[in-house]
Amino acid sequence: MVQPDRSVSDTLPSLDDMRPRTATDQIYEALYERVVDLSLPPGARLSEAEVAARMGVSRQPVRDAFYRLSQQGFIQIRPQRATVVTRISEEAIRRAHFIREALEVACMRDAATRLTEQQHDALDDLLTQQETAVAADDRSLFHALDEQFHHDICDHSGLSFVWTLIKDNKGHMDRARYLSLSYNAATALGEHRVILAALRARDAGTAVRAIIAHLSRIDETLERLRIEQPEMLER
Repeated sequence: MVQPDRSVSDTLPSLDDMRPRTATDQIYEALYERVVDLSLPPGARLSEAEVAARMGVSRQPVRDAFYRLSQQGFIQIRPQRATVVTRISEEAIRRAHFIREALEVACMRDAATRLTEQQHDALDDLLTQQETAVAADDRSLFHALDEQFHHDICDHSGLSFVWTLIKDNKGHMDRARYLSLSYNAATALGEHRVILAALRARDAGTAVRAIIAHLSRIDETLERLRIEQPEMLER
């Protein structure tokens, strides 16, 4: 009797392994990063021709990257006029905050029981690096280490897909948070330490309360932006 072959799913590589990053992917990622870290601030003008020349590609992948960014609300494509980076949308931030909090709260509950002492120590090392970044006022490095901290909690919990979902939705929130790093990085670091202490204690309730408080600081950031930099916000 012929035995059935093993499941096709056992032999298929992941999509990431199958498909290399295209020119469109790379252009999108480069522009996305600069929109989020405000190297391209609200109101900045973008030209397909200039971006194509700068990156050494044809205009088609640039056009495709622009479309993806416009669909996410980061740029506004205006026919026969300059394409511009949009203002930071409070509505988009509220949506991102809702999604991120729901997912990270669920992740914290699992992380409190799943993480090993070795993984706790690795997270603690990230916080030491964050402390160095705060002391050097290196906002770009702090932001990257902040991302790594949250990502690794999801990953160590066996929930790496959760961070993928969060990352796909949090770009607008990140723009506002990046503005706050000039005065809020040390506070964020302190909140990270509270989160890690709760995870070490395997105290899911405290970890959940800590992540909610941490993410809810976006409300204070928005309030400060309304007062100090209202021109950055679309209300």
